[in-house]
Amino acid sequence: MDYLAINKDTWNKRTKIHIDSKFYDVEKFLAGASSLNEVELTEVGDVKGMRLLHLQCHFGQDTLSWAKLGADVTGVDLSSEAINKAKSLAEQLKLSANFICDDVLNFGKNNQEKYDIVFTSYGVLCWLADLDTWAKTVSDALVKGGQFNLVEFHPFNDVLCGYAYFPSIEPDIEKEATYTENAGDEKSTVITWPHSISEVINALIKHGIRIQSFNEFVYSPYNCFEGLEEVKGKGFQLVINGQQVPLLFSIKGVKA
Repeated sequence: MDYLAINKDTWNKRTKIHIDSKFYDVEKFLAGASSLNEVELTEVGDVKGMRLLHLQCHFGQDTLSWAKLGADVTGVDLSSEAINKAKSLAEQLKLSANFICDDVLNFGKNNQEKYDIVFTSYGVLCWLADLDTWAKTVSDALVKGGQFNLVEFHPFNDVLCGYAYFPSIEPDIEKEATYTENAGDEKSTVITWPHSISEVINALIKHGIRIQSFNEFVYSPYNCFEGLEEVKGKGFQLVINGQQVPLLFSIKGVKA
């Protein structure tokens, strides 16, 4: 089974839906809004003058938001539809940005550039079959002393939904609709893998990323899971038996 071809087809279809969604609100973005959240803005810090690589960038809103803050940006994504839209947005906003259509692991095998920051966020790790190669991609792309930032959905919620927590060679294969409000009934095949937090951290350490911080968060900026409730000024939470469930985690590291 060619999981890359299947997932690329799915994300090409999803991109067409996402572009017209309120969830992504392209019109507002083109009018000047940033797509970045407080978590990543705080953890990444000042990017002015920095070369920033955004892995699994979808159609480039976050990438271009970093560009608005002064970063020299490159975005990589598997979906050709997403990369084409990212290039179009950059042109409309008159922002300088480099976008590459490639699987992140294949990109890592061929990339010769070095960056000050590697950034990736929200729903990215589950699409990767091999975290060891992913971590090597991150490390190889960073200059010595360069910074890595990950903000990701916490796997705790996946376990509550019946998915595995610990790594597995065999992927989960399902048909599902996308997560935006305009998804409709159309379902596409998705092929994903579970990754424990320890697997993520150990893969990064193995490839020379010195972990500076690991944080967990009970609020998500996105209402994209069942059962979430909004808390004004904080985001969305999931409460089970009176207790808040962790919805996000972040990792900040430096290339040794």
